[in-house]
Amino acid sequence: MYSATFTPREYQEKIFNVAKDNNTLIVLPTGLGKTNIFVLLALHRLNLFPNKKILLLGPTRPLIEQYFEVFKKNTNVDENDLVVLTGRIKPEKRKVLFENAKIIFSTPQGLENDILTGRLSFKDVSLIGFDEAHRATGDYSYVWLAKKYIEQASFQRIVGLTASPGSEKEKIEEILKNLFIEKVELRTHDDVDVKKYVKPVKIIYEYVSIPENLKEVIKLLKDSFKEKVKLAGEYLGEPSTVNLTKTDLLKLQAELRNSIIKGNSEYQVKKALSILAEAMKVQHAIELAESQGVFALKEYFEQLFHEAKTTKVQATKNLVSDDNFRNAFVKTLSLVEKKTFHPKLLKLLEIVKNSFVIDKESKILIFNNYRDNASVLVEELNKIPNVKAALFVGQAKKKNSGLNQKEQKLLLEKFSKNEFNVLVSTSIGEEGLDIPKVDTVIFYEPVPSAIRSIQRRGRTGRNEKGRVIILIAKNTRDEAYLWSTRHKEKKMYNHLKEINKTLFNLKNNNVSVNKSLEEYNKISEDIVIFVDSREKNNPVVKELSNLGVNIKMELLESADFVLSSDVGVEFKTAEDFVNSIVDGRLLSQAKSLKQNYSKPLMLIEGYENIYNIRNLHPNAIRGAVSSIAVDFGITLIPSKNVKDSAGILLNIARREQLKNNRPLQKHFEKPKNSLSEIQEYLISSIPGFGSVLSKPLLKEFKTIKNIANSSVKDFEKIEKIGSKKAKLLYDVFNKEYEE
Repeated sequence: MYSATFTPREYQEKIFNVAKDNNTLIVLPTGLGKTNIFVLLALHRLNLFPNKKILLLGPTRPLIEQYFEVFKKNTNVDENDLVVLTGRIKPEKRKVLFENAKIIFSTPQGLENDILTGRLSFKDVSLIGFDEAHRATGDYSYVWLAKKYIEQASFQRIVGLTASPGSEKEKIEEILKNLFIEKVELRTHDDVDVKKYVKPVKIIYEYVSIPENLKEVIKLLKDSFKEKVKLAGEYLGEPSTVNLTKTDLLKLQAELRNSIIKGNSEYQVKKALSILAEAMKVQHAIELAESQGVFALKEYFEQLFHEAKTTKVQATKNLVSDDNFRNAFVKTLSLVEKKTFHPKLLKLLEIVKNSFVIDKESKILIFNNYRDNASVLVEELNKIPNVKAALFVGQAKKKNSGLNQKEQKLLLEKFSKNEFNVLVSTSIGEEGLDIPKVDTVIFYEPVPSAIRSIQRRGRTGRNEKGRVIILIAKNTRDEAYLWSTRHKEKKMYNHLKEINKTLFNLKNNNVSVNKSLEEYNKISEDIVIFVDSREKNNPVVKELSNLGVNIKMELLESADFVLSSDVGVEFKTAEDFVNSIVDGRLLSQAKSLKQNYSKPLMLIEGYENIYNIRNLHPNAIRGAVSSIAVDFGITLIPSKNVKDSAGILLNIARREQLKNNRPLQKHFEKPKNSLSEIQEYLISSIPGFGSVLSKPLLKEFKTIKNIANSSVKDFEKIEKIGSKKAKLLYDVFNKEYEE
């Protein structure tokens, strides 16, 4: 019998008892042991189905390594039965590890490729967990993996784990639908069965006032912003745009882009969109000035002025020529030279200094949205006696401040061992990572997100009482964000309670999903499509898999999809098609496609928008289309969207492989070592032949020399070689080469 080596808390037991019988979304604040609830479920399912497997997914490698340590410490499962899978492990080894393990911890992306290609299956997985389940929206891998799990698993149970699914009802419902959730188990620090296990956390709001010299910079930026918005409104004939909020302006931008995509080529619309792009850049500068200070603002200014020298984007060029914007830059440089700190930084230094005067063993975690400003905080904090501060950031390299996952793990270990006692973190520290206990969490700025706010606060008060300090600049968007977060959190809990009361049982829905998948499989029976491995993230590949197609990932020399020995397909979105005209890839790809397949196709997704992608003259696009069709003899097929593209590919493959009896044969692997493989490779390289015809030819004629010396009539005697193929083969060996 598998068992836990810890005593579950009361609320963990209650949640476990619900989740063992229902697909459940567990919403629990950070630090209350969501993973331990999954441990209980995993052991229960292993005891119930001893020959099945358990799978827990997490978005990053440090997270899944953390799960491994939790199971190793808190269960009696043999360590050899626990396996961590990441994209760094070769596919063949992942397959062996998966098959031999009892409990698997994996990132979703690598697993997605394995399931997609049929290398692995969910058939023997009796429980799957999705940590940070709020990610299960849109095209994130969790969505597709949950669907495939419902399709493949014999004994199904799904658990989602999150501190917050978000505040919007539509998003919460999307997550529940995507993960086939039947019950929601929600707990907060105020729930009766949770209260006795948590330590009190005091929340303190520290308000500061913007100094006059910084207000001057902000005023110049606001004047610049108002002028931009007013001018955009004049082009659109809508002077009321002056009073629109940032959210309203983002919606307006989206509407204008959609209008252009649908064919609206009016100068006024394009000009207004460009001006609004300038306005949004100014908005970002205002936010930096109000919430961060002149050091972060200076970095942003310099980035824009540098871009203006190299970019072709007119919005950036126009913005740096704006008088108000330039004057704001000059004043910012002056304040930086005088080392004028934002009052929030001064308040932060005061708080940290006092903390270490009271308790030299203090441990403090500071969240700051902007890496440039976070670096300034670390520099200034390290000037305080007894303070040893470090910067904790993500992997994106910028001025050598990025940390890879190994470095992140090492830094957290040092923080745990008190080699550092203050950690300044960007958003990387909010989600999932096991940050050692801290006495104080400081928000350098409020965040307008319920998810992020809950995650930040959950970093203290785990084992001992703690405090959360939120720094707020008066009369700035800091105050708006603070109000917005409070409202969103309240709304989130209300939505979850409401949804849980009316949540319909998805078990019946799961049956209908399985039925529809069975119907797909009947439609696409025995269809195999080879896909270039570089297309693994193409949504069309997932859609083909959903339709029951047997996907084979290979590195193809030409074509993105191979549908039969005759048909190779180059896939392009409308944007990629236009870009490949500009960078010169298109014609070389067309030439390679024509050389390797007797029925070359080019599928263009979103073709109806092709003339609105870039400022490329329509005649250039028409010329490329004409050349592909006439000069290369390649058929161009337009499609509307991902589903349409997948449907077209499936129907062509079905006609080729079933109706026309042309089994799929690839010609894209270089020959290995044997002479016979080299001979087969040479013949199969002739368009339309492949190994289906190369082997019978070699068996009949014995040598390539004999094939070269044979006649058209000799070739026609071979089954499946008609007059056209026979003539092509004869011409290859007998006609003179022409450049």
